[in-house]
Amino acid sequence: MRVTNNMFPTTLVNQLAKLSNQQNKLQNQAATGQRVQLPEDDPTAMRRVLDLQTDTQALGQYRTNIARLQEMATASYDGIKSIKTVSDRASEIATLADDTKSQAELTTYATEVTQLIQQAVQSANATYQGDYVFGGTQNDQAAFVVATDPVTGCVTSVTYQGNASVIEAEVAENATASVQVPGVNNTGSGTHGLITDSRNGADLFNHLISLQNHLLAGDTTAIKDTDIANLSKDEENLLYQLGNNGAIQSQLETADAVASDQISSLGTLISREADADIAQTLVRLSQTQTAYKAALQSGATILNQSLMDYLR
Repeated sequence: MRVTNNMFPTTLVNQLAKLSNQQNKLQNQAATGQRVQLPEDDPTAMRRVLDLQTDTQALGQYRTNIARLQEMATASYDGIKSIKTVSDRASEIATLADDTKSQAELTTYATEVTQLIQQAVQSANATYQGDYVFGGTQNDQAAFVVATDPVTGCVTSVTYQGNASVIEAEVAENATASVQVPGVNNTGSGTHGLITDSRNGADLFNHLISLQNHLLAGDTTAIKDTDIANLSKDEENLLYQLGNNGAIQSQLETADAVASDQISSLGTLISREADADIAQTLVRLSQTQTAYKAALQSGATILNQSLMDYLR
């Protein structure tokens, strides 16, 4: 092979450029602690890192969903607990309203029941981030609207404006959850209604209105034979709702802990794929720097030789 005059300088420049690039790469790895930053650094490792990062992002979204569900569950719990307090007092009034009470006393009880209905409607219209918690998926308006007699001030009806559907969110791969409770569910399936549910006979507002009217009419027999039993159904339904809320919150805590552990594990795998071994990197960097200096020195020596060096 014929060696031209410029072959050695060209080869030397290429070698120096290669060593310089390698030196820069190792310096960057030592400075950042990252072995893989670009696909060309290690295509296979980069593919694995990207897949792991995608899984991590999905888990992060699950945790975001879980956090929002937990906040909604807390808002629901507060509303249910407040309504349970109303139910407890109404049951107490129904028990107290016996034949020994005068009509004036019964009327006083009726006034209190009216106030309890108003209080319960307010709790049933609880909101979370502007959405009505107990309105189902139709949560952009008040879940319940109360109507009163303009003369007596007594409650005549409470109308539900939501639906029986609930919003679900993904909390794990192929797993969804909902903490929402519809105010009314008369479909016979799905999430139990908070105020009214056809499966267990719960119908709190209508039962409270009935108690109110029976108190005004002095009908203690109807209170004893009908209202107390009906209010007992409402109480059982509310106890179910409180228990279910607690169970869901426990499930969410578990799902969040699992997602957190998985994110930590994925972080370890990503680090294993992408992080540089600093000690090994520094050794390689030192070797590359030494090779670079040696190439410069040998190149300078050869390029500075003259014909007289060969005649000596």
